[in-house]
Amino acid sequence: MSRVDLKVVLLGSEYVGKTSILERFVYDRFRGNIPYQNTIGAAFAAKEADSNGKKFMMGIWDTAGSERYEAMSRIYYRGAKAAIVCYDVTDRPSWDRAKFWITELRRYEEECKIYLVGTKLDLLLDDSKQRAVDLDLVTRYSDGIQAQFIETSSKTGENVVELFQTIADDYMRNPENVRQVEETVMLNARDKRGSCCLLSS
Repeated sequence: MSRVDLKVVLLGSEYVGKTSILERFVYDRFRGNIPYQNTIGAAFAAKEADSNGKKFMMGIWDTAGSERYEAMSRIYYRGAKAAIVCYDVTDRPSWDRAKFWITELRRYEEECKIYLVGTKLDLLLDDSKQRAVDLDLVTRYSDGIQAQFIETSSKTGENVVELFQTIADDYMRNPENVRQVEETVMLNARDKRGSCCLLSS
């Protein structure tokens, strides 16, 4: 496939694990033993998604979490169909920052569907007291803004694939998106036939 059908953006403060979510989903890896490196601007990866028997390309933008890149992040979420807004379940300030990004999305990209994601769920396995953001609080908040809420662990892989599959399924519930995906498949098939003819002549 030559183009991205579904644009997804990852938002949240630095250190919440946005890049780890991306790498777990796209490459099925977790590089916890590698020193942390800030994302500068944004990183991009794409992966084929499958929903309702149709395949399409999901493009994922991993934005920088540092506040000094805040204005730049707006460039990357422009036109996004889905936003994964992350916070660390053991870090209260990251929750406040997540709410900031949701406010931004509602202001500039009203049609973007929001997925509120609590990261680093594995840290609660040994000590549930590490939870810094009350689960009921997040659930009520996500219900109030009509956002999907899920907790994940990139280290164990828990709920990461499920998160992206939910995004893909939600995208394909829109008949207009189904039509666009079908048109892309037809165009790609036509281009391939044209290439074969050119090569054989």
